Amino acid sequence: MPDDTREDKLRLGGMALANGLLVHGPTHWAAAVRRPDGTIGVASGPKPRLQGRIERVPGARGIVRLGEAMVVIPLVKRALPEARLPFQEGKVLAAAAVASVGGAALRKRARGGLGGEAAVAALSLVPSLVALRGGDVAAYHGVEHKAIAAYEAGDDDARDAAKEHDRCGSHLMVPLLAANLAGITVLRRVLERPSKLADAAVSAASVGAAVEVFAWSERHAGSPAARALRRPGHELQRAVGTREPTEEQLDVGRAALGEILRAEGRS
Repeated sequence: MPDDTREDKLRLGGMALANGLLVHGPTHWAAAVRRPDGTIGVASGPKPRLQGRIERVPGARGIVRLGEAMVVIPLVKRALPEARLPFQEGKVLAAAAVASVGGAALRKRARGGLGGEAAVAALSLVPSLVALRGGDVAAYHGVEHKAIAAYEAGDDDARDAAKEHDRCGSHLMVPLLAANLAGITVLRRVLERPSKLADAAVSAASVGAAVEVFAWSERHAGSPAARALRRPGHELQRAVGTREPTEEQLDVGRAALGEILRAEGRS
């Protein structure tokens, strides 16, 4: 694993795939996957930039950042057709369909009540849990955290790094659900029959608010409030979201990390 000693460490993020790892750098993305024949496929490319002046607008900038991450996914699939996304698996699609139908039924039955909205929010997590508990997604989530943590610590060996990380998207879950629940509750009280556009606006605002809470927690990492906000995410990672990877899976992580450092000019 290349040791970046010339400048500050790159700020890296990632996404676990069903058979590998996608890593985001400041200006590029890189991915590595384990092919069916056992070899490792690697690809990289520049990241599309969507922000512009909106990156200074609290709330909106979070939505755009997540949008940038989503735009990369088709690029990964084009460059690495063997890459398998967590949500393209049949059982995950089935769980998503069940959650959608069940959520609509619960919402109709609850008639906008707080308990009903909370149940709908909990049901929306089912597809993610199915994706994590089946296959190798949780293990590659652990690979993501270990590879990035080892790089940030200047360690050449990711095996002993923690499989939980402070910048994991799991830390968005609690503020996202809380903001969405509060927004929908207020919306139902203001409008008897909110439109789908109004519901979508609440969902977008909830994402923006959750990202701002996430960023605040990182800026104030040592504060009791930040630790409290991160605790549910860490527990989710520990219990469900990550699994200790095998050496073969760590090799895929090393390949992805080496490729992002090469693409960013740090190798």
